[in-house]
Amino acid sequence: MVVKSHRKRQENQYVRSAMATRISQETESKSSAASHQIPNESSPKSKKVMVIGGDGYCGWATALHLSNKGYDVAIVDSLVRRLFDQQLGIDSLTPISSIQNRLRRWKSISGKTIQLYIGDICDFEFLSEVFQSFEPDSVVHFGEQRSAPYSMIDRSRAVFTQHNNVIGTLNVLFAIKEFGEECHLVKLGTMGEYGTPNIDIEEGYITITHNGRTDTLPYPKQASSFYHLSKVHDSHNIAFTCKAWGIRATDLNQGVVYGVRTDETEMHEELCNRFDYDGVFGTALNRFCVQAAVGHPLTVYGKGGQTRGYLDIRDTVQCVELAIANPAKPGEFRVFNQFTEQFSVNNLAGLVTKAGKKLGLDVQTISVPNPRVEAEEHYYNAKHTKLIELGLRPHLLSDSLLDSLLNFAIKFKDRVDTAQIMPNVSWKKIGVKPRTVIV
Repeated sequence: MVVKSHRKRQENQYVRSAMATRISQETESKSSAASHQIPNESSPKSKKVMVIGGDGYCGWATALHLSNKGYDVAIVDSLVRRLFDQQLGIDSLTPISSIQNRLRRWKSISGKTIQLYIGDICDFEFLSEVFQSFEPDSVVHFGEQRSAPYSMIDRSRAVFTQHNNVIGTLNVLFAIKEFGEECHLVKLGTMGEYGTPNIDIEEGYITITHNGRTDTLPYPKQASSFYHLSKVHDSHNIAFTCKAWGIRATDLNQGVVYGVRTDETEMHEELCNRFDYDGVFGTALNRFCVQAAVGHPLTVYGKGGQTRGYLDIRDTVQCVELAIANPAKPGEFRVFNQFTEQFSVNNLAGLVTKAGKKLGLDVQTISVPNPRVEAEEHYYNAKHTKLIELGLRPHLLSDSLLDSLLNFAIKFKDRVDTAQIMPNVSWKKIGVKPRTVIV
């Protein structure tokens, strides 16, 4: 592990500190390391990959997966996601190690070094130093505030979300232009950009005929929170810079991710990923599994007909790898819809109830007032063929996977704070006054 930390001076400038010591004496024997590695069937086309937001839920799993596949990986992260937990009084279901201990453990198990740069990509001086130091072939950009409820807590969180996400991405685009023109940007977008239109959702673009003329245009956006709006603006900025500067970019409009285990995070408890179940950062299926494990009724918002695309976190890392291995052309802005199956909230509640009963759990479901402003019954049919065509082999939601998720939640149920289960952020009641703890 190589750690490069950047901290602010009083003059509000970022400077590089001395490079931390390399971890060497904690490593296990080479034979032990080799036994943990997954065989790499093909050599990566782009060797150096920068994972922005590599300490987060999707970013951590992706960084380990790419490292294990033979890529030279660097994580860039401000560690602000951990700060959110402290500020809001919430915590991961799973105990998660510090990023430094995570990377030491990965080095000892795999024999592979992941570099670490700690700093804020909204500061361009920091980001430019990272680009010039690491010289990435590809940048995987997870480094955004990812929660719609968080962006709707209060005015300050809404402003932070849009500033952090939009300015951070804009800085990445400028860094690529200045320091790595051939670098391929793989940006994590969201299916939430599309909303829930009463027509099929295409992958990024739609061909329409109007008044006798036909054109292929970006698919209309109908964002439903300040978070989703920030993602829409990201997409516009990326599309523009591809056209104006010749940047190559792939926008992965990801569905709702579930699960916690990947091959790499399973290797040691210190590599364990975070698992959010609270009403701010927890996603539907993960939340339902925790609720079932502790005997709390499953919290279905409103009528429960809200339908979205879902995917296993193992497919998230697979999709990112496919995008890197098959990069966009210079000036091309590709959009892939990244999910494997569609479910309504009621569908998920039914599946968890069925799986829970097999484990002897008495799973009940309640309808709670919907804190969001959204259609609760609607048409939803989104296309998602491009990643399949590149070779994605989906892990579909099976009885065995649900059983595994529920047992995982049961294992850590003593860590559950039941006060964090019910939703406490209202789209309509968002105000100017800051909220410090969400209870």
